[in-house]
Formats: sequence, C-alpha cells, structure tokens
Amino acid sequence: MAKKDTPYEEEIEGFVEEQDQNLQVPDELPVLMLRDMVVFPYMVTPLFVGREKSKKAVDQSLSGNRMIFLVTQKKPEIENPKKEDIYQVGTVALIMRMLKLPDGRVRILTQGMVRAQLQSIEKNDPYYSAKIDVVQEPEENKDVQREALIRNVRSGLEKASSLGKNIPPEIMIIASNVEETGKLADLTASHLDLKVKDAQKILEIYPPFKRLKKVYEYLTKEVELLDVQSKISSEAKGEMDKLQKEYFLRQQLKAIQKELGEGSEIQEEIKNYRKKLKKLNVSKEIKEEIEKQINRLSQMHPESAETAVVRNYLDWMFAIPWNQSTVDNLDLKKAKKILDEDHYGLSKVKERIIEYLGVRKLSKKIKGPILCFVGPPGVGKTSLGRSIARALGRKFIRISLGGVRDEAEIRGHRRTYVGAMPGKIIQEIRRCNSKNPVFMMDEVDKVGADFRGDPSSALLEVLDPEQNYFFRDHYLGVPFDLSHVMFITTANLLDPIQPAFRDRMEVIKLPGYTEEEKLQIALRHLVPKQIKENALDKKTITFTKGAVKRIIALYTREAGVRNLEREIASICRKVARKVAEGQKQLFKITYQNVKDYLGPPRIFRDQLLKEDRVGVATGVAWTASGGEIMFVESTRMKGKGVLSLTGSLGDIMKESAQAALSYARAHSQEFGIDSKIFSDNDFHIHIPEGAIPKDGPSAGVTIATSLMSVCTGVKVRRDTAMTGEITLRGNVLPVDGIKEKVLAAQRSGVERFILPKANKKDLIDIPDKVKKEIKFFFVKDIDEVFHHALVRLPRVQEKAAVGK
Repeated sequence: MAKKDTPYEEEIEGFVEEQDQNLQVPDELPVLMLRDMVVFPYMVTPLFVGREKSKKAVDQSLSGNRMIFLVTQKKPEIENPKKEDIYQVGTVALIMRMLKLPDGRVRILTQGMVRAQLQSIEKNDPYYSAKIDVVQEPEENKDVQREALIRNVRSGLEKASSLGKNIPPEIMIIASNVEETGKLADLTASHLDLKVKDAQKILEIYPPFKRLKKVYEYLTKEVELLDVQSKISSEAKGEMDKLQKEYFLRQQLKAIQKELGEGSEIQEEIKNYRKKLKKLNVSKEIKEEIEKQINRLSQMHPESAETAVVRNYLDWMFAIPWNQSTVDNLDLKKAKKILDEDHYGLSKVKERIIEYLGVRKLSKKIKGPILCFVGPPGVGKTSLGRSIARALGRKFIRISLGGVRDEAEIRGHRRTYVGAMPGKIIQEIRRCNSKNPVFMMDEVDKVGADFRGDPSSALLEVLDPEQNYFFRDHYLGVPFDLSHVMFITTANLLDPIQPAFRDRMEVIKLPGYTEEEKLQIALRHLVPKQIKENALDKKTITFTKGAVKRIIALYTREAGVRNLEREIASICRKVARKVAEGQKQLFKITYQNVKDYLGPPRIFRDQLLKEDRVGVATGVAWTASGGEIMFVESTRMKGKGVLSLTGSLGDIMKESAQAALSYARAHSQEFGIDSKIFSDNDFHIHIPEGAIPKDGPSAGVTIATSLMSVCTGVKVRRDTAMTGEITLRGNVLPVDGIKEKVLAAQRSGVERFILPKANKKDLIDIPDKVKKEIKFFFVKDIDEVFHHALVRLPRVQEKAAVGK
C-alpha cells in the first residue's frame, strides 16, 4: 500500500536538482502499486508502504539502482491486483530516502524521473516486477502558440494563488523559470486537485504541448471555481457588515430618542407590559419569567420574527386568569332544584354533586373532584356536565378528545416551533376567563396514540389532584394551578381507557333509562324543545302520554333518548309543514294516530318468541349502547358427537358451550338422557345475527338450558330470560351489567328473570317499577336454572321431586 504525504520543501528540492545527465533506466524494474494517487515526473513525493510485496519491491530497489516503477491501481480496494487491474502508463522514480516506522510500515521519499509504458508483469512473488518501455519526450517547436500557452498557464497559477489556492511561493518561482512545456505541465498538474482518472489522462498524454493544453483546461476550471467561491464569501461578509451597520444605527437611534424623551411603539408596549406586571398577583417564578421576556423584547428589533413570538407569549401570560374565579353557589337546595329541572332521574350523579357542594360549604380548601360518566350514547352525559356548571354557578368548558392523537393538544407546543400555542387546557381556561370552571372532556375512551405521543399519558398529570396544582404547559413554561377546576370526563366504555388514567377518576355509571323515565324525559324536555325548534306552540300541537309511550315501545329501542327525540322531531316537522300550507288547527298526537306520522311500527330484533320452543333459550347481553336480549338456538342431528358453534362467537363463549355440553354428558342419568345420544348425534349451537361478534361468559346458563332442552325434548319458557356463568360442576357464577340487562329484558316484555344468587345485591339499582313488572329467581346451580327455565322438569328429576 502506498499513500502520499506532500512536504513542499523536498518537492522543490527535486525540481531544483534537474536531471541533466541521461539516466539509464533498465527494461525491468520492481513495481510499487499506488492507491488514490498519480505520481508525475520531476515530482518529489513521500509514500507510506504497507503491503508485504510492496515492501519487498522497495528492498529490491534499494539493493540495486534505487529505481522503482510507480503505477496506479484502477480500484484501490483490490489487495493483490493483476495487470488488468492497473493502468498501463506509470512513472519511473528514484528512491531518495527510506525510513522504517514502528508500526511495520515503510516511509520512502521518491522523485519522479520519466514516464514509462507497462509491457508485462514478469513475476509477482516475493514482489511485483515489470518489463517497461521508457517514453522519450519528443522535441518541441518553439513557436508563438507554445509561448502563449506557457504564459497563460503561469497567469492562471498566479490568479489561482491570489484567489486562495494553496500554492507555495517557491513553486510559483519555479513555474516562472521553467521553459520546457512538459515540465511545466507536470509541475502544474501536480498542484491541481485532480481526480485519479483525470490525473492519469494527463500522465498518458505524451506530446508536451498537447499535455500542457489539457492541464490548462483543468487550471481554468479551478480558477472559475475559486472565483465563484470568492464572490460567495464576499457577499456573505457584505451582508454581515450591513447587519452590523444597522445594529449600530439602531443603537444610535435609541440613544437619540432617549435624549429627546421620545419612545418607539415597541417601547410603549414594553411600558404597558411592565404596568400590567406590577398589578399581576402571581408567584415569584411566573413574575421572573415575564420580566425576563419583557427584557428580551426591549433588546429586539421591532420587525424581527422573534419579536412577534415574544409579544404573543406575553399576551398569553397576561390574558390567563391566574387569580380570577367565579363564586360557587353553596345553596344546596337551589343546586338540587337546578339539577332536577335539567335532568330526570340520574340520582347517583346528583347526589355526588350535592355532596361536593356540602363539603365545599364547610371547607374552602377542597380540591375539585374528577368524575367520569360512563354509559351508552344518548343518556345525557354531556348535557349533565352543563347542568352541573349551572348548579354550581361556574363557567362551563367542553372539549372533545375523540380522535386526538397528539400530546401537544394537551400540553401545548414548545415556543421553538413556528406557530406554537398552549394546549387545549390552557386555551379553554383563558377563553372562559376563570380558574375554577367545570371542565368537561368528552369521549376519553376514543383518545388515540401515535409517534407524536400519547394524550392519555399527558392527561395523567391534568387529572391527578396531587399533581395538577403544578401543571406546566410546554408553551407557558411556568406552572398553572388546575386544582380548583372540576374535571368531568365522559366515555361509552371503560375498557379502552388506560388503567393509570382510569385510576385517577371517580367512575359513575349511567345505565340506560327505563320506559317510565323516557316518558318523563320526553314530556318534560324533548317535546317542548322540539315544538320550539320547529316554530310551533302548544296551541298548534300536543302529545298525549299514550302517543309518547307508543313511540318509545314500538319505534325506538335504545338505552338513551336520541332516537326518541328524532321521532318526536319528525312528527313536529310534518305538523309544521301542514301549518305552513295553511291548515290552522290543533294537531293532537295520540296513541292511535302516531302511525299516521311515523308509519307502521318497526320490528325489532329483541322481541320475545310467540310460543315456547325446544332448544331456544332467551339470554341477555350487555352492549356499549345498553343491553339487549338474544336467543340461543340448539339442535341435534345424526352424527358422531361433534359440537358446532356458529354466530361469530368469541373464545370465552365457545368454552362456555363446551362446558355446558360436558355437564350435560356427565349428568345424563340424572336428567333421564340416554348416553348414546351424545355419541350418535352431532350438536349445533347458533346465536343469531352472525355478523355481530359476541363473547363473554354470561351466556353460560342460557347455552346449557338450550342444550338440555334439545337433549330432553322439554320446551324452554318464552317469557323467561337468564344470565350467569357456569362451571363444570354446575355452579352459577355472578356476572356484570345487571341493570342494563334487566332494563333490556323489561323493554322486551320479559316477565321472569333468572340471576346468579351473588347478583342479588345489584337489584338495588333497579327502579321499583321494573322490579314489580319482572319476577326474579336467584340460583346457585344449573339444576335450579332448569327448574325455572324449562316448562317442566326432565323425567328423572320429576320423580325425584315427587319423592321429596
């Protein structure tokens, strides 16, 4: 391996010691293959040699006439090149000095002598040697063209040196004295930053005049490049000088304005900011930050971009209600009256708000509660927040977090970003101009997360009473006290909410409304609202209770009241059209004429069967929109005991079906079932509406009842619904969502309801009217379920019951 190091003193020495005498170059010489460089004749070059063969070639040269053939590789990465891997023209050089280095490499100083053409590689072990033909310099014609070219080259070298090219003065002196065209070409080429291919091209040009002409082309390009580079540097320097001049002029202008007692527009702003700061009652940290930004602004140019950023920041700091707050309404009776006016029912929520007010009345240091309303759509979660604000006498803020994926939406952007702003929390508090509003965050279960961060994690600090008194927005950079804010969040489901996030909130569940509650809501709120929105009045339209009940029962089946409001709005629009057409009369909406406005009653999937059937049991499912009944259908056919499950069932529901079948097989004798029925028949369990995924353990007792009915041929009661998880031993375990399931059963006309005994405590949440309409049976094992769900007991159990 050979590498170049260029000390100019030695190179100059080489050009000064001109070889006047004719040197005898042998036909065969050791070869030193170079990487990434080309050595020209008359050029003194230090080289570092690392390859073993190259070191042997140097040793061989030093033991003889000290001559070596320097040739360049086409690809520097090749370690053992062949003839086709090297260029065919190189330089015969004389080794002037040699030094062995501690790391094993050898440093040699060579002086190029003449060009040579490679003929062949004679041997390559232990070193490369080659046969060469020395290229003789042809005689030159001293004409005008030659003289002009020499002068142009000298002029180009001088210009390059003046533009910053690193050419030592000694080289310039040699160039001005060299008369041979070939020597001048080689000298100039050795000081140009040429690529290996371009340098090799020059080395391979034998005629001196042609060679110098080519070198002049490269020199001209170098001079043009240096010229452009110089212009760019001058322009940059000129711009800096201009900015410095403007700065000094501005400083002088400030001094003149100060002497005259005049101030610029920005100075007036700064005075106003300082006045506001004196009046501002905030912590020392906030005051120091504002003071710091005002001082920065005073040192800035009014037209700079940074000035606008600082102004915007100061405007935000002075606009935030650090100490402004509304006075709470501590009259508990008045607050309860307002809550009852706005919403019917929802006793748990109202009770919690009154409790907060009671504690607030006794202690002013109480922190704002953080409530989470969870329930199906349309039950009034959002409107309840507005009602709570009215009852407390506070301002109301609502933001929707559905689809929010950027953490900066909560915490704000840092001021280094263009167009940075505080997060939604600070923005809304500034808008309402109060530090203790009721702050509602809708749809927290629909918050997303991506590469920009997780908003749920950012909300952990906001919704933690132990941390939110020191909430630090990225834009403000100072703490803001959120402990006086009453936060309310809403969600349809708890499962998607991050556990740590959920742990910080007091969850209040809002299940669906009963039919009686819906009737009262419609008569008190929905009907008057839609009459007003459709430009009608009580003299134009009235609704009877029977009409509203029919709409509830036959045109809507939902946990909330949104569809109910749409149907009422539809009737009001039709009446409004008739009034607009000139029909002036009172339109009375009754039970009988509802169908004239809304069409025939709609058929709902959760209507009960019309008769008792074998293999069809009625279950109840919990859904995000409340609850609904579902049917489990079982049948058997000749086969080999295979159990088939269809209806988009999840793994847990499939396991419940397998457990039910195993229980039936294990207790076949108790129920008078022939054990061959399980080996000679296939069983198929299907839950209708296959497009809807279903899962959970609560359908265990329903599946077991359906299977037992098929195996025994005993019908299942159509008026009985059931829920509960079963075990292989036949125990019935408790399940969740009891209120939603019971309300769904009541809406569908269920008269009897089978529940796990452990769920008896959950009936406290069921309205008394519903408990009167439905008869409840509490069971501990599956035998009790069969006793209440089947129209009669299986044969063997019947005998056992008689015996008792």
